[in-house]
Amino acid sequence: MGKVRVGIIGAGRIGKIHADNLLRMGDAEVVAVSDLFANDELNAWASERGIGLVTTDSAELIGHPDIDAIFICSSTDTHVPLIIQAAGAGKHIFCEKPVSMDVNRTREALEAVEKAGVKLQIGFNRRFDHNFKRLRQLVEQGRAGDPHLIKITSRDPNPPSAAYIQVSGGIFMDMAIHDFDMARFMAGSEVVSVFAQGAVLVDPVFAEYGDLDTAITTLTFENGALAVIDNSRRAAYGYDQRVEVFGSKGAVSADNDYPNTVVISDEEGVVRDKPLHFFLERYNDAYIDETRQFIESVLHDRPLPVEGFDGLQAELIARAAKESVKLGRPVKLAELTALA
Repeated sequence: MGKVRVGIIGAGRIGKIHADNLLRMGDAEVVAVSDLFANDELNAWASERGIGLVTTDSAELIGHPDIDAIFICSSTDTHVPLIIQAAGAGKHIFCEKPVSMDVNRTREALEAVEKAGVKLQIGFNRRFDHNFKRLRQLVEQGRAGDPHLIKITSRDPNPPSAAYIQVSGGIFMDMAIHDFDMARFMAGSEVVSVFAQGAVLVDPVFAEYGDLDTAITTLTFENGALAVIDNSRRAAYGYDQRVEVFGSKGAVSADNDYPNTVVISDEEGVVRDKPLHFFLERYNDAYIDETRQFIESVLHDRPLPVEGFDGLQAELIARAAKESVKLGRPVKLAELTALA
């Protein structure tokens, strides 16, 4: 295989980002794009990039003999059936998070992937961020010793629209799921218990849809480590993404990214620019790297950097967090079978 030939299902913002990143790679080719709302604008966009096929029918991509891998960038409710269909057709799969809102449906998708013997990578792009990759390397090298405490701050610059809130799956499944994956990534251990508390402090619209906009989640890991994650849907100063791992030998931490490193110090105070304001700015290089590593894994039959199992574990933690808020107590992941 000289190149990995890709079909992209879902040509919204994230689908187009993946397409453009793939087109910059010498060992990948975007053969086709499908979107339910394919129109003249999408055809023009594809034509400018030399993408030969635009269709409204995802099955056309999955069955296409010249496509080796499928990128699933469509709405979450479509992920499981598309994964099952793509796996059945022998296609390798990259799927945006979450796999689904239902852990049992996610398990069905993972079983189909395992049965077909294809690869499935989940879009936890933050693992590929240059700061967090380096942090994980330091943890693996033992610079902090045995992890004791992991602190993650994850705050958006602005809340999403009401239409998005209605279908998002809630703060834990939509937003904090990245942080749950990051906590596992840093701890090198599995979560056994989740305790979450939440509130509506940013906008009453969240309460209208039974959602929260502010939350604190505490995780307990098999190795005894603890993690504390704080989430907010609005930070007035920009996109706030920080991680610290404290352990038996010390601590390692990663700060926000900024537009520049200039700091002004004068009699009025010490100031600098706000953090990068939007996730597309903050994680642009991470999106490129996750795509590159998926292509290389397919091309050279290497293990994937993040797999379907990681997606399932993050969903289980999100489900446990939601149940914890509802029940007002810690929830063990082992309980979720009974709660389903």
